[in-house]
Amino acid sequence: MKITKLNIAAFFISASLILTSCEAVQNANNTQKGAAIGTAAGAVLGGVLGNNIGKGGNAPLGAVLGGVVGGVAGGVIGNKMDKQAKEIKEVLPGAEVERVGEGIKITLHENTVNFDFNSSNLTTLAKSNLDKLVTVLKNNPDTNINIYGHTDSIGSDAVNLRISGQRAAAVKSYFVANGVSASRLFTEGLGKSSPVASNDTDAGRAQNRRVEFAITANEKMINDAKTN
Repeated sequence: MKITKLNIAAFFISASLILTSCEAVQNANNTQKGAAIGTAAGAVLGGVLGNNIGKGGNAPLGAVLGGVVGGVAGGVIGNKMDKQAKEIKEVLPGAEVERVGEGIKITLHENTVNFDFNSSNLTTLAKSNLDKLVTVLKNNPDTNINIYGHTDSIGSDAVNLRISGQRAAAVKSYFVANGVSASRLFTEGLGKSSPVASNDTDAGRAQNRRVEFAITANEKMINDAKTN
């Protein structure tokens, strides 16, 4: 059999599934898990997994896994991300905050940042909740933030792709206007490709008109983690 990076990645995924049955790994915090990931495979595994998961339709998760540094530095970064994720959960209890590897994936559903049908305008509620997230981002300056816009399934692919990009851009513009450096922010519209709820109901479509974020370490955080 030809040995490729994907074969190697598959091996480590299989190994990790076995390890998760061990009580010690189940009880480990995200920082310890981050260091373990780095010891096993480091940035090579992170890049392979991130690239392939991103292509599978989960761009935020792919971005987080693609930024894996690994090893001791990964553990340091993981500790900082643990603290930042806790801050986000405290200020935005309605958001879905996931700590993955050395980064954070955030989904802001309709109760935190919502959009009307066929619109990229931020509502009053959306702005209020983004203000809370701005505070956390400014308190943690050594991170990059990918912003992903989504739509429901009504309309053509081209229209939905355009609107989703406009939604991501609207969030970026709001962040910049409120003091978050534009150099930290990257946007992408994903159209209707990644629904989180059924598009058969009004409630489900409202959930799909959302934004998601992938927060990863920037170059400064990575360099600091490697030298400390």
